Amino acid sequence: MKAYLNYEGRRVEFFLPDSWQLIQVGDRTPVEPCVSEEAEIEEALNRPIRSQRLEDLAKGKSDAIILFDDLQRQTPCHVIIPKVAERLKKGGIREEAVKLLCATGTHPPISLEELKKKVGTEVFTAFEGRIFSHDPFGEHVFVGRTSRGTPIEINRLLHESDLAVGIGTCMPHPSAGFGGGYKIVLPGVASYETTERHHLTWLRNKKSTVNLLAGNPFFEDITEAGRLCGLLYKIDVVIDGGRMVRAFSGDPFFAQREASFLSFRLHGLSIPGLSDITVTSSFPLETGVQAMKALLLASYCTKRGGIIIWLAPHRHAGPIAPLIEEMAMDVTASEYHKRLLAKGIPDYLKHLGVSYAIQVVHFKEICEKFKVIHVTDGLHEEEVRKMGFEYAASIDEAIELASALKRDAHVLVLPSGGSVLPVVKPSQL
Repeated sequence: MKAYLNYEGRRVEFFLPDSWQLIQVGDRTPVEPCVSEEAEIEEALNRPIRSQRLEDLAKGKSDAIILFDDLQRQTPCHVIIPKVAERLKKGGIREEAVKLLCATGTHPPISLEELKKKVGTEVFTAFEGRIFSHDPFGEHVFVGRTSRGTPIEINRLLHESDLAVGIGTCMPHPSAGFGGGYKIVLPGVASYETTERHHLTWLRNKKSTVNLLAGNPFFEDITEAGRLCGLLYKIDVVIDGGRMVRAFSGDPFFAQREASFLSFRLHGLSIPGLSDITVTSSFPLETGVQAMKALLLASYCTKRGGIIIWLAPHRHAGPIAPLIEEMAMDVTASEYHKRLLAKGIPDYLKHLGVSYAIQVVHFKEICEKFKVIHVTDGLHEEEVRKMGFEYAASIDEAIELASALKRDAHVLVLPSGGSVLPVVKPSQL
């Protein structure tokens, strides 16, 4: 039986053994984007969710700051920022009193050229001298603790602003349920120590998972932090196939919630039961730590002791080299996690960001529960084995290795594993 995976924008076809039963090919065609991004943003700003209009919130305020995400997200900031600035001006805030802050979280610093690429030349020029990039090791202000005890330190620019507005994208998130909302604050503009404390505390909680907001401590702690920091208004967009489908705005919690409903409808994939073997590709999230999302999502729909065949290019593998060495350490996921909780993330990993470092915990957990066969052009066999995975030079070789281990199997294929949200039904297999 022929199947396929999407890889760097092209289709890679392969054959499954006759003894395998294909339960599903979980692919989907991107939905039609909105007709006009400008009109969609205007409509969202005209109909805020559980909030006053932005121009009304701006009345009586002396200045404002607009938080926006970095290049790891496809948010069309070049379209949204001018619309937000226009509303702030309408509310009485002078153009020169509005600052932009790129909410990079603990990601590596963003350069001026990358900032220009993110916001567009017109916005970059208009905000010259008033556009900044967050530094998680820079100057922060302590604003309090959440009810769960997380100490919240935020970028001083946000703390000193009269009005804060966020711009981001809502998409499935392995730990926070969905992205968007107050994540623009934590980890977006929080100190390294705050993000480290939050992520390490909640990353292995059973309710810190994809497609869950209510009762998810990872998400709820972020929500408390965002409210402590005074973020009043958020624009969250839903992207599919690299294009905006719809925009939501208003109260950060409620705007994100509405966006998450649409995101689930777009990305949710109903699966009739856990598979013995899952074949997945990291497409379309194929760069850096984002490529690892497909592997984590595949683990949600594979039986314990099963096999995951994971295809990812790793074209720019340099940044993950230190993580490979960490994964080679002969300790369990629990032991490694306890070490991080006790001593923090090692200094030699901090430049990669908290989200990179905690992948070691996730990878070790996956290796303890599944056999992973990794197909990649960007890593050598020795590096893949250090990660705890079996190496295959091609998808065909990976299928041969898997079929030698499991002659009869229920198989799930996820051609674009980085953009689906698996929902496993009670087993019908």
